[in-house]
Amino acid sequence: MDTPDSNVVPLARHPSADELMARAQALAPMLKERAPQCENERRVPDETIADFARAGLLQMCQPARFGGYELGWDVLCDVGEVLAAACGSQAWLQHIFADHTVLIATFPAQAQDDVWSRNHSAIASASFEPTGRAKRVEGGFLYSGRHGFASGIDYADWLICCGRIADKDGLDGPHFFLIPKGDAEVIDDWDTMALEGTGSKSFVVTGKFIPVHRFLDGGQSRAGTGPGIAVNKAAVYRVPRFSGASAAGFAALAVGMARGVYGEWLVYTGPRLSRGVAIGAQQGTQIIAARSAAEIDAAHALYQGTVRGGMRKTEAGATESLTERLTGRRNIAFACQLALKAGSRLFNAAGGRALYSSGAMQRQYRNLLGAVAHHGVGWEAAAADYGCAQLEQHGAPRSNPAL
Repeated sequence: MDTPDSNVVPLARHPSADELMARAQALAPMLKERAPQCENERRVPDETIADFARAGLLQMCQPARFGGYELGWDVLCDVGEVLAAACGSQAWLQHIFADHTVLIATFPAQAQDDVWSRNHSAIASASFEPTGRAKRVEGGFLYSGRHGFASGIDYADWLICCGRIADKDGLDGPHFFLIPKGDAEVIDDWDTMALEGTGSKSFVVTGKFIPVHRFLDGGQSRAGTGPGIAVNKAAVYRVPRFSGASAAGFAALAVGMARGVYGEWLVYTGPRLSRGVAIGAQQGTQIIAARSAAEIDAAHALYQGTVRGGMRKTEAGATESLTERLTGRRNIAFACQLALKAGSRLFNAAGGRALYSSGAMQRQYRNLLGAVAHHGVGWEAAAADYGCAQLEQHGAPRSNPAL
């Protein structure tokens, strides 16, 4: 389906990163105002998607030949953090819609034309758990699968499916397959306690033909060598999929949500009295404020240092080493843990009245819980891989053959 502003005309002059940040900051109050509606309706308001499109926030990373600005992950993360401090769910959709333009830009050029040649504002939703199965046929694949967590699918024109190719030797993949949303059945099963407004519903594909040009080899994607880089030359398209840089967006969202909790906590706690006692005047409360703010700022510095370093290395034509990739994943996951720790401390210090569902603090805290639960920022796996590699370099027996 088209977005509410599907015929939006690309801006004549590409905005700078600072201009996009200013637009995001200008939108933040409206996102905050719409947050209860977003939560109740289990989808981002139409007005917000239109605002994102008008501000150029959906075209940030899209190829210039389709009206986009080809900006890097570092800029996308900065914008996402600002928006997430206002509303986690609405920021989530801005991030993933912009993110998916990067992935589509690495598909073969003909697939990109299918998506954007007639509508530069076309939107893609995605599901990255490799549950789909493809069978090779003449000219492409027959594809089936049930996929979950397709954030923003209500607004999608296209769907990116992750799946494996079934052949006589077993299952090959995972790979990416691109289909028009009309080829799928949407399942309205998104009933959650966090990030309700992302509308991350499931969808089912049954025996649909996918031409070979709408196939992206997963190995090439994870190496940053998808065929689309032959026509899209910007560095953002050469960043390996699921690297520290490309996963940093979820850390940015988590840090933004933690900032949202902190902002609400300050407004709530400053004038708060508990049984006649001014809570904000207590030294313990002041230390909670300082420690939580420091953790949030540290999380920001950690993930942004990782994403900026990754982008600069890619721009220089270099490739990250295994140690750098594992360090990046560690940094992104730990940034999320810092944000969660700060948000949990603040919410626990807010007292019983913060539990009321009418409060904005509880919404942002629940959204933070949901963001940090994302598979791409899991701390234990990232920590184990990093620690394993470090110890093996110093003589420990090899324990993780996947590395």
